Amino acid sequence: MTPKRIVVTGGTGFVGRTVLARAAARWPEARLVVPTRHVAAGSPVQLLPNVDLVACNLHDPSALGPLLAGADALVHLVAILHGDAAAFERVHVALPRTLARACRDAGVPRVVHISALAVAPDAPSAYLRSKAAGEAAWRDSGLAVTVLRPSVIFGVEDRFTNLFASLQRVFPVMPLAGADARFQPVWVGDVAAAVIACLERPELAGQVVDCAGPQVMTLSEIIHAVGRMAGCERPVLGLPEALGMLQATLMSCLPGEAPMSRDNLLSMRVPSVASGRAMTLQDLGIDPAPLGLLASHFASRRR
Repeated sequence: MTPKRIVVTGGTGFVGRTVLARAAARWPEARLVVPTRHVAAGSPVQLLPNVDLVACNLHDPSALGPLLAGADALVHLVAILHGDAAAFERVHVALPRTLARACRDAGVPRVVHISALAVAPDAPSAYLRSKAAGEAAWRDSGLAVTVLRPSVIFGVEDRFTNLFASLQRVFPVMPLAGADARFQPVWVGDVAAAVIACLERPELAGQVVDCAGPQVMTLSEIIHAVGRMAGCERPVLGLPEALGMLQATLMSCLPGEAPMSRDNLLSMRVPSVASGRAMTLQDLGIDPAPLGLLASHFASRRR
């Protein structure tokens, strides 16, 4: 497939910016349309010559017809990590349903949807349950959809590793809930490469791809690795879940977005690792990068 018009929801976010950069390089003649509530000057994606930022409220069905008209594909990246059940329902379930109807009406032939590992209708967290319901909305749409399920995504601009590096520069010890939770960290560039592969290979419609890196690591091991790369490794003090829930509750009272919520802790009851039942990055011809890819990034920040 050589697309001429791709709509990328969530294109101004961490993963979206990498997807757009890869798509712009792969298809320089294609128009990459990024809907956003507010078109603000200076957005990094505006530096890409074939990206069009378009003011659009994705939750308004009447705005989606013009947005999707003539589109060869939709890449759906919009998601939230924090919120109550109503917020997760609105973003992860209602929005995919609305977009699916609009894609059918507009005749969009291809959809790539970014979900998450360990989603299930009976998962312990509202986040994972809502992501499972969002996948079901796309499956029930009858569209040619590929679902990508990443573990925690890392990269130079991620909030995850940079936050834990910053905390270790400040605190002498890291009290940590969910220290034994297991992840398979995946590089943002590999997730973007998977999106490109799905758009190029129509036979991947209907497939689920687990996007996971080469290492299964506990949260504690990830934090130690980040600390070593940043030159500020600290001891990790694992907290029992009850105390972790109290910690998350107190964090939610602080201004700004809390680094961890109660729902996040519930999600960590389920390992965020490849299921062994779906396609993998290797099946797409992608050799996933390890977390150590960030070593040069953190080394440069130390100088």
